[in-house]
Amino acid sequence: MIETIRNIFSIQELKRRVLFTLGMLFVFCVGRHVPTPGINSKILADYMQAQAGGILGMVDLFTGGAFGQLSIFALGIMPYISSSIIMQLLTAVIPALEKLSKEGDVGRKKITQYTRYGTVLLCVIQSSGVAAWIQSLSKAKCPGLVMTTGGMFTMMAMLSLTTGTMFLMWMGEQMTERGVGNGISMLIFAGIVTRFPSLTQKTLNMVLIGEMSVFTLIFLAVLVIALTAFVVFLQAGHRKIPIQYSQRIVGRKVYGGASTYLPLKVDHSGVIAIIFASSLLMFPGTITKVFSEWLGQSLVLEKLAEWLSPGAFLHIFLYVVLIIFFCYFYTAIIIQPLNVAENLKKYGGFIPGVRPGRPTAEAIDYILTRITLVGAFAVALVAVVPDFLVTQSHLRYFGGTTVLIVVGVALDTMKQIESHLLMRHYEGFMKHGKIKSRTTF
Repeated sequence: MIETIRNIFSIQELKRRVLFTLGMLFVFCVGRHVPTPGINSKILADYMQAQAGGILGMVDLFTGGAFGQLSIFALGIMPYISSSIIMQLLTAVIPALEKLSKEGDVGRKKITQYTRYGTVLLCVIQSSGVAAWIQSLSKAKCPGLVMTTGGMFTMMAMLSLTTGTMFLMWMGEQMTERGVGNGISMLIFAGIVTRFPSLTQKTLNMVLIGEMSVFTLIFLAVLVIALTAFVVFLQAGHRKIPIQYSQRIVGRKVYGGASTYLPLKVDHSGVIAIIFASSLLMFPGTITKVFSEWLGQSLVLEKLAEWLSPGAFLHIFLYVVLIIFFCYFYTAIIIQPLNVAENLKKYGGFIPGVRPGRPTAEAIDYILTRITLVGAFAVALVAVVPDFLVTQSHLRYFGGTTVLIVVGVALDTMKQIESHLLMRHYEGFMKHGKIKSRTTF
């Protein structure tokens, strides 16, 4: 491992990318401690600590503690992710946007621009709701939380939170382009990982004061290790479809005739499906929670907030449905069987026993649909089952969702770094082989 790190910093381009990514993450960690003007962060932190097991605690975890302090990064990157989801869904159903997406770089830049406009709109809506909620908390439950109430505070909060999210969006795009890994995923990864030390300390304190037994702590450690191993196994799982290339005679030389395979991942969405499902589910849950406290006693809003809180049946059911949906949706976007079949036919490749063209596309689609179902259910089980086993409020953050995100982002980043190393004839993270699939289903 030490040799690998030395090799990383011996390649100038890779060194520059790694340092740029670390620099952006450092800015993120500093920025989440910059409070929104007019807020008493200590009072808000005490209130958020009491909400650790609910939807607000989950939002605070994904923002790296920024929401709990109502810093300028309090909304996190979730509005951008929600806007991206909406734009991708609209692209699939609106012919004009679908046509625009196929126009190359110009079309993609236009869709990215629309996504940014949608992010601003969502930020304005969410920040106005958060500002009203904070002022209601200051009046009802947390006196002194807001130093100056009224329109001035609302405008300042909306401006600060919207600007913070747009800055995070820019950081994520820059990290994707100039750094290593996916920038948006890296920001969520950093927000979760940086909370682990404090959560670990709380867990150990529970053991010391007798609120949790040593056996439970050992069980929790074994559960996290087992989840990590299973997620690695799941992310590396492939179905290998044999491909045969016919021989071609060009002049006096014979080309082709080789046998290879087409790797289809069991979970093509990787960490994207779990991030999309979490962000989309947190949005109505947070809004319901905020408005239920803002508008006062409302039986309907309180019940809805209770049903959408983590651990509730409706929350779990919607979470599983969204994970399965986004697994299929993302797979359909990145892999189009008809295009794969046409490319194979163009270069003389075929699946043994299957005719080239549309029959090949149907065979690939048949296999892809079934292995994606296995991957989607496996991801859903990893995301929700550990929450049944971990009952303490803040310990649920050691559960399946966080493990899926952390392990998935770490694997993707390591693969990118290893590709740079192998391209320049250095060894990767493993002395034998590469970080790739070794599983055949």
